[in-house]
Amino acid sequence: MRLPSLKEVKGFLSEGVRQLVEQPLYSAGISAYRYGVKVAALRNPKAQKLDEGQKEIWQRLDRCISPCDRYIWVHAASLGEFEQGRPLIEKIRREHPEYKVLLTFFSPSGYEVRKDYKGADCVCYLPFDTPGRVKKFLYKVNPEFAIFVKYEFWRNYLHELWRRQIPVYLVSAVFRPEQSFFKKRSAWYGNWLKWYTEIFVQDERSRQLLASINVKNVEVAGDTRFDRVSDIMASCREIPELESFVGKRGSDNRPPMVIMFGSSWEADEIVYRDWLRKHNEVKAVIAPHEFNAERLRLLKEIVPGATILMSELKANPEAAQGKRILIMDCFGLLSSAYAYADVAYVGGGFGVSIHNINEAAVYGIPVLFGPENSKFIEAQELKALGGGIEVVSSESFSRHADRLLYDVAERKKRGRWAGEYIKDKLGASDKILQKIFPKTKKGS
Repeated sequence: MRLPSLKEVKGFLSEGVRQLVEQPLYSAGISAYRYGVKVAALRNPKAQKLDEGQKEIWQRLDRCISPCDRYIWVHAASLGEFEQGRPLIEKIRREHPEYKVLLTFFSPSGYEVRKDYKGADCVCYLPFDTPGRVKKFLYKVNPEFAIFVKYEFWRNYLHELWRRQIPVYLVSAVFRPEQSFFKKRSAWYGNWLKWYTEIFVQDERSRQLLASINVKNVEVAGDTRFDRVSDIMASCREIPELESFVGKRGSDNRPPMVIMFGSSWEADEIVYRDWLRKHNEVKAVIAPHEFNAERLRLLKEIVPGATILMSELKANPEAAQGKRILIMDCFGLLSSAYAYADVAYVGGGFGVSIHNINEAAVYGIPVLFGPENSKFIEAQELKALGGGIEVVSSESFSRHADRLLYDVAERKKRGRWAGEYIKDKLGASDKILQKIFPKTKKGS
């Protein structure tokens, strides 16, 4: 029997010391955050929903988790991560019916929208990442394996799953040099990544960054969001009000160009409103990221007298006479609405970051977006291919929009590039599930 070397002994000791110090400090921070949520819940509606949801977790699990069933646990922080993980959930349901699916969220913006999602057998909040809650949760669920989506690094969950030898996978992950994993002062953070059974990253740069900190349980699989938008396009919903307003793409009654402003914020509207006012020949559809009565009133003032709400159009189709801007005062239709456009502008790029540009590009139309896009691989690649166009000001938007309006060949060419880009990126879900279920036959 080989005795451990001095270097190995030092490594074991330093790891033990790190664990003794790191775990209590981290857990104390999570407990403090939990207390902060309870205090914020007195005034903040979002914090209140999170607080109430945390109280209901155990009752919900007692109702829907059976110890006789085999569970796959999928965790998504919020709604965007859920959409990223959804292709995996639905393929698992189709191809491996021997498993049931538990879906957890941390954010109310994900849970409140998808708590009744039929693709999962149970949906609940993720209990806060303290040792007691983690052990209680894993004891109740006893998952055969876990899938975390994109940016989920819960220290106690990862360590306990690793300790129990329950496989855990991180999917559609992206890593950047500025993240804590790659900085000397917080290099210990990178050790958490070694508790994943496998990390499926979107690109080669992420794999190389992880290799630089000796994280080798990594595979480049791509982004499951491409599979999701392709699925959405295949089951695209017809929107009669939108069709009556702009006509189908390729039909004779279409205006010279239909432009869709998806997930629009006020900062985006400042960029494109002057162009809209100048171009009476264009029809536009605006889908605000969020709205209330005052927000809708301001949107109608972008071009006074020429704007109509979708709810008004539904109530009275003849009210569309003389209108050239439609405001979608509803949720859940945006991904299908892009099918009616010739050009898309995706909002958020003059705020924190752009929204989902793939939802538009999948329909084979050029996509414009603002400058806050550096964290999105698809934005950089679409720009490089010409299917995506970055605008940095109202003047920049006007210049690019004019070109797409007057040069139809240019517009179609860029749209074709966008559509081909999405097609070339399909298949991440299959790659991931083939690795997770390497020898498992359907139904076995």
